[in-house]
Amino acid sequence: MAKIQKINIKSIDEIREEMIETVTSSKSDIFQISEQCRKDYESMTNELRSIKDMMVKLVAEEERLEELVLKARLTLSELSMNFKAYSEAEVREAYEKAHQLQMDLSINWQYKKQLLDKRSDLERRLLGLDETIDRADQLISQISVVMNYLMSDLKLMGEELQNAKAKQDFGLKIIEAQEEERKRLSRDIHDGPAQMLANVIMRSDLVDRVYKEQGPEEAFKEIGSFKKMVRAALYEVRRIIYDLRPMALDDLGLVPTLRKYLQTIEEYHNKSKIELIYIGLERRLPTKYEVALFRLIQESVQNALKHADACEIKVRLEMNKHELTVLIKDNGCGFDTNKKKPDSFGMIGMKERVELLEGNIAFESKVGKGTAVFIVVPLPSK
Repeated sequence: MAKIQKINIKSIDEIREEMIETVTSSKSDIFQISEQCRKDYESMTNELRSIKDMMVKLVAEEERLEELVLKARLTLSELSMNFKAYSEAEVREAYEKAHQLQMDLSINWQYKKQLLDKRSDLERRLLGLDETIDRADQLISQISVVMNYLMSDLKLMGEELQNAKAKQDFGLKIIEAQEEERKRLSRDIHDGPAQMLANVIMRSDLVDRVYKEQGPEEAFKEIGSFKKMVRAALYEVRRIIYDLRPMALDDLGLVPTLRKYLQTIEEYHNKSKIELIYIGLERRLPTKYEVALFRLIQESVQNALKHADACEIKVRLEMNKHELTVLIKDNGCGFDTNKKKPDSFGMIGMKERVELLEGNIAFESKVGKGTAVFIVVPLPSK
């Protein structure tokens, strides 16, 4: 093993603080850009809605004018056949009325064409804004991950770097955690926003085709469905950002954050009921305990919803002075604990988290009988 030079921990902490300050500033700038884009998106959406309302009125006016022009032409045709039966004033009035109606119809067409061009421009700009908002949200999500490592993992790294073995082990832990997080993010984005945005692109092409083939009214209906899909994609991105690191965990603690998180997940998966039962006094735990326990419960609940198709999930926490006991039980499809998939690392990752807290975890499951996850973690004395 190569000789390890003594490292100035103070210098590392100073560098870390500068990095945190820079990243925080960048996150704030991106957030401001995102919020301004959202305001512009809302403003353009309102303008587009006004244009659609005006288009409906113009179409109705166009139909009315076309009927009047047709009647005026019939009148002129009758005048031509019986020219001598009408006075000069009557003939002049008929021609002037027909001319005025034709002018009104032409002005209506021109105005409608201008509105159509403006509507198309707004729709293109809305698509660009939506892409900008989505990209900004992704960047904020990535920055939040970086901040998490800067504010916790790197601090621990600085304290352990003087020991060669601890340095190597900790480096491997960071790499494993990063890769696992990237896999989860990649899977969530692929299954959620990526699929939705692909559908958005297809729907945008469909709107043009519907407008050409079926007319404005059907196109407006398709645009309404298109907007719902965009909102769903935006909600999914925000949910992924929340999953990365709920801010309430730092402010409120484990139990209140769990209540809010499980309530949000229950509302999102409206076919599933999630119940939280807590026994004992609520008290704050060290950050590493709260983060690890939150992630363990989050992983268990997500597994029950995504893989077990559970419609009932119970999360039970019991805390005393010495230890915290957690039970996550669902009525999903279950699995055979003796059969392990070679590409599945979920259970391994959960076991490693519990071992870092010097606790124990056990899984009980049978096919068709649901799954129960038991976690016991010793608590540090105050």
